[in-house]
Amino acid sequence: MNEQTTIDRTQREYSAAAKKALERSPQLYINGEWVDSSGGETIDVEDPSSGKIVSKIVEASDKDVDRAVAAARTAFDDGRWRNMPPVARQKIMTKLADLIEEHADELAELEAIDVGKPKGMAGAIDVPGAAAHIRFCAGWAGKINGETMNPYSMPGETMFAYTLKEPVGVCAQIVPWNFPLLMACLKIAPALAAGCTTILKPAEQTSLTALRLADLVHEAGIPAGVVNIITGYGHTGGDRMVKHPDVDKVAFTGSTEIGKLINRNVTDTLKHITLELGGKSPVVVMPDVDIQETAPGVSQAIFFNSGQVCVAGSRLYAHKSVFDEVVEGMANTAEFWAPRPSLDPDAHMGPLVSKEQHERVMGYIDAGKRDGASVLMGGDAPSSDGGYYVNPTILTDVNPQMSVVREEIFGPVVVAQRFEDLDEVVKDANDTQYGLAAGVWTKDASAAHRIASKLQAGTVWVNCHAMIDVAVPFGGFKESGVGREQGREGIEAYLETKSVIMKL
Repeated sequence: MNEQTTIDRTQREYSAAAKKALERSPQLYINGEWVDSSGGETIDVEDPSSGKIVSKIVEASDKDVDRAVAAARTAFDDGRWRNMPPVARQKIMTKLADLIEEHADELAELEAIDVGKPKGMAGAIDVPGAAAHIRFCAGWAGKINGETMNPYSMPGETMFAYTLKEPVGVCAQIVPWNFPLLMACLKIAPALAAGCTTILKPAEQTSLTALRLADLVHEAGIPAGVVNIITGYGHTGGDRMVKHPDVDKVAFTGSTEIGKLINRNVTDTLKHITLELGGKSPVVVMPDVDIQETAPGVSQAIFFNSGQVCVAGSRLYAHKSVFDEVVEGMANTAEFWAPRPSLDPDAHMGPLVSKEQHERVMGYIDAGKRDGASVLMGGDAPSSDGGYYVNPTILTDVNPQMSVVREEIFGPVVVAQRFEDLDEVVKDANDTQYGLAAGVWTKDASAAHRIASKLQAGTVWVNCHAMIDVAVPFGGFKESGVGREQGREGIEAYLETKSVIMKL
């Protein structure tokens, strides 16, 4: 991509509130208190817009994990939260949502500093979404009910049968680095509504907003031990959480590779599990589309959040009659999506989250070039004094055997392909180990329904992409996950069903 304007990629000055959060001592939130780690290890916090170290967090030890699990276990067993009147739990959760909104600007800035996403995007999507998850699930606290039924094989008026819905127990929740605050609230909200207690571990790359959330959890009045937040690596602290005998459920969002490992690790104890994993989402563009609307839409599907989205529309299938117009329209968005520092008010796309992720994405782009793909746009990293920037990239002349087509890149890279026949494109779209999401762009409602029914994906969007709502279940087919989050199904994932049969 030839940048049409010179972009200053110097990160902006942090606010006083952000500086205060960055200067806090590395600690863990366990049993309603900020506590020091039992060990002395810390992890550097890096601003990916500059590549500079800006803070430190605790690398939780095994003893730290055990303390957090013990606090959650005690809080669950003594009923301080699950036996609280639902109206009281709802009120406290609503207070937490209010506090998130009150601190929205600070939280958006911390997210921008930590992840590299534009502050404006975090303020418009991440923070309101986090509050919405808490508020929506708060309303469920008083609506969790069992049911009565008439036994099928027993005489009437001799037996009484009913079910109870009870919280599953202590939950270990591990969230990814691409939407840290939003994912943290997505995890704890249904657990709290159900009456569970939790230990939350944010990604080691992006823990700032989770730690700030702990302050708000405390201020909202959630009892000690109900929500515990620890920081550290997945292969140490996260692994300890997953295998801990006092944990009843594991909820994880992240890569399919790690999800499979967690799934194996919970087998011995048969813990309840929810996994939201990777994707390689197809986007099908039919010949009847309005190019002026579709090209920016499919660009946003892949370049939003620098492509670091599990549902990113990374495989574009455009009908041969509109292919050239669609990719040309996407290429015309290059300046709009040109990466900028996260606190630049003009930023629509920021850097990638880390040097490791930058190397991963550039490695895929280089592999695509070696395999014969053509670069229509981008394919390079812009010059900067620091930071992990990659220009939005469109690759054409690809085939299904290429790694850029088959594997999740998790960056601003789309592979664009032509198709002629509807059955052909559905077959190609489904030719993947993943099944998280898909998109269809068309004016033909009948065609949209037919394609949606054939696509093997947990969510199918029509004439939009990544429109995720807390009331609508979300999860994947195939190797994209186990179970569903959000909506009623998301609450059910934190409940056990108990049957009671009584002789009259």
